[in-house]
Amino acid sequence: MTLPIRLSKDSREPIYHQIEKQIKALIAGGHIEAHTPLPSIRALSKALEVSVITTRRAYQDLEQQGFIQTIQGKGTFVSNISATEKQEVKVAEVHETILQAVEAARRYDYTFSEIEAIFQKVLASLKNNEEA
Repeated sequence: MTLPIRLSKDSREPIYHQIEKQIKALIAGGHIEAHTPLPSIRALSKALEVSVITTRRAYQDLEQQGFIQTIQGKGTFVSNISATEKQEVKVAEVHETILQAVEAARRYDYTFSEIEAIFQKVLASLKNNEEA
């Protein structure tokens, strides 16, 4: 299985965290079902062109959080995550992304009203594209 993970070497976010977040999003979004086998640490490391240590750290974190399970001699599999947990992950990720955008706007001295206007323009643009 190939995971659609895109890494940014320019990001301040550590690579292992980027991997972790994207796998978590794939699970929470229903793109990877429970009990689905994941690539081995070595295979994923090779595919992403990162170190085995980096990939191992992402897998360990995901396992500690209950998103994946490693079975000795069989591999690593997606855990059965409740709908509530999936929803919490999605809300937290979107909240964090919007928060980062607002913080970036505030660094440019935008007021909250100006930020809200920008947000409304973005939503309107996306809505118009969907309806087209």
